[in-house]
Amino acid sequence: MTDDRRNIDPSWLRGMTMRRMSRRDLFKAGGVGAGALSLGAILAACSSGGDSSGTGTGNSSSIDWSAKPAGTLDFANWPLYIDKEKVNGEIVRPSLQQFTQDTGIEVNYREVIQGNSTFFGKIQPQLAAGQPTGWDIIVITNGETLTRLMSLDYLIPLPTDMRPNFEKYAASSVKDPAYDPGNKYTMAWQSGLTGIGWDPKQVAELRPDNPTITSFDDLFDPAFAGKVGMFGDNADMPNLTLLGMGIDPTTSTEADWNSAADKLTKQRDDGIVRQYYEQNYINALSNGDVAITMAWSGDIFQSNLSGDSEGLQFCIPTQGAIIWTDNMMIPKGAAHPVDAATYMDYVYDPDVAGQMAQWINYITPVPDSKQFVLDLYKQTGDAYYKNVADSPLVYPTAEQQAALHSYRVLTEDEQLTWNGIFQPIYQS
Repeated sequence: MTDDRRNIDPSWLRGMTMRRMSRRDLFKAGGVGAGALSLGAILAACSSGGDSSGTGTGNSSSIDWSAKPAGTLDFANWPLYIDKEKVNGEIVRPSLQQFTQDTGIEVNYREVIQGNSTFFGKIQPQLAAGQPTGWDIIVITNGETLTRLMSLDYLIPLPTDMRPNFEKYAASSVKDPAYDPGNKYTMAWQSGLTGIGWDPKQVAELRPDNPTITSFDDLFDPAFAGKVGMFGDNADMPNLTLLGMGIDPTTSTEADWNSAADKLTKQRDDGIVRQYYEQNYINALSNGDVAITMAWSGDIFQSNLSGDSEGLQFCIPTQGAIIWTDNMMIPKGAAHPVDAATYMDYVYDPDVAGQMAQWINYITPVPDSKQFVLDLYKQTGDAYYKNVADSPLVYPTAEQQAALHSYRVLTEDEQLTWNGIFQPIYQS
């Protein structure tokens, strides 16, 4: 990008002037879904369908990646997961506008993904029948749904020679991930952490002799009985518990899973847990229903900045935190795969990634984008941008990165066993 891209009126970047609900409000692995946003009706009319100009195909081996882009991109993403601006009363997305200006590719962007498994259920019939889904890019979190998409051969292998920005600027944490070796099918969109959120005021009142949260074990402290929130899911709750017990989730065994379940069952039966939450945990923490809870990093940062709460803290436990990644991918039958591959690499330009990161407030896959955000601070003097650039919830330090661990990658048989062990804890 040329330097003049940095001389931008910051008003268009202030997505934070609008309350942004986290896209995590509906993510639950293993089909355990929440439902705060009602976007199902949009699905019926979500895609432009566009002319493939000869570049789209149901057979990925026959795609001519050297072909000229068709000029259309149909992109399915989660709600409120890209930079926004209000211009003359109309909501626009500056980074998408810039992409169109730079490439000539028009983007049909729709916030239609309400949950990984629910969205998969919408597109699986077409994929199974070898028909187009209507989308060129979809965004799915690492976990059970992504594993199924890959194992069923529903994704198009990506052209490795069309991602120079990715190769140059992508964080090491999103290159060659365990769930997709060599990034054969996916490139990271954004990442987030599962750790502990806490209210310093309540914690000090309930445990005055030790008013700081530092350990996973704090979620099991009787001092907080009835004031602890846990996630009611098959992904974050089991994986963070394993990590908190000193077990690497990625190499954990069935015996480890049973030990973790025993610990969680005792926590429940001892009255420590107030409730097993979905996205509504952030409301419970903000209004004082809980003092300490499992939490997603971006939500705490957002809640404080938006004024919904004051002084909430996010802790990466001493035992470590779970990192999850939402990934871009091209489904089989995509009408405009060349346009999709072009965009997927485009967002790894540090300036573009910076434009998005300062609004999304989750972990960007492009560490060098921090300079863009700092330049905005220098140009405007607005402390908001400095806070974003300095936040470990957007730009983790190397030391913090070392404390992050991934979900257990499960086979289909293992997933059934895993679900059978952990679901009864929060569904009983």
